[in-house]
Amino acid sequence: GSHDTMTYCLDKSSAVSGNESKLVKFLNKWLPCIVHPIIMKWSTTQILTVTEQLEAGVRYLDFRIAHKTNDPSMNLYFVHMVYTTVTVQDILWEILRWLETHPQEVVIIACRNFDGLTKRLHNHLVACIKEIFQCKLCPRNVVPTLRTLWRLGHQVIVSYEEDVELEKHCELWPPIPYWWGNKTSTRALIRYLERMKRMGRPGKFFVAGINLTENLSYILIHPFGSLKKMTLQSLPCLKIWIKQQYPGPKKKCINIIAGDFIGNNDFVKDVIELNTKINPPLHC
Repeated sequence: GSHDTMTYCLDKSSAVSGNESKLVKFLNKWLPCIVHPIIMKWSTTQILTVTEQLEAGVRYLDFRIAHKTNDPSMNLYFVHMVYTTVTVQDILWEILRWLETHPQEVVIIACRNFDGLTKRLHNHLVACIKEIFQCKLCPRNVVPTLRTLWRLGHQVIVSYEEDVELEKHCELWPPIPYWWGNKTSTRALIRYLERMKRMGRPGKFFVAGINLTENLSYILIHPFGSLKKMTLQSLPCLKIWIKQQYPGPKKKCINIIAGDFIGNNDFVKDVIELNTKINPPLHC
């Protein structure tokens, strides 16, 4: 999985999200030349496009969806402190085009956050999802083994973090829990993930996030840093942790693993190879 999938196309001229604190908005308004570049450095979590991520092996997409403040249109964007240059609808069509050329692949799309979405905008978003993917959408009453999905022609599982829409549409799945450590150090993040494992895995889909998170003090201590530098420094230790994991239904097993800058290191390869622990590779 990719954490904050769409941050590769954040809009450099975008206003700060309506969800951000008054202090961030104030500083960005009066000191934009200083604050905006800092926001961009610490908000960008991916550099590969959504198609490139899919080609790399990513199958869980983390979509933070928003409607711009004071925007009279129905256009929806992705957001991480600032908004993206592309709309949600355009990206959904891009995913569909990729799926049509990869008929045996299955993608999980987690729709989350919903910054500024009204009931009308939720209805619009769900209508777009259903119109674009149609019979490729897997309803939540299906047990999604690959064999079953191939037989039924389903390729998309959409989890939706809004109860009202969930109750109305059988094509939407419940929110997928995300283990977010909110840590600035790799050791602290690994301790958090191990503590969550000891508590026991959820019964269905869940995500272990191996993404580090900056805070104000960390940014002040690292004035020339960025989220990318922070992530790349952590990858060697996280790579060891990933290789030690086991997939499956047992209490301490891992399900989806999501990270930042997934094109770096062997992150995708290491996660996929975990499956050989329960399904040995075929030697034809």
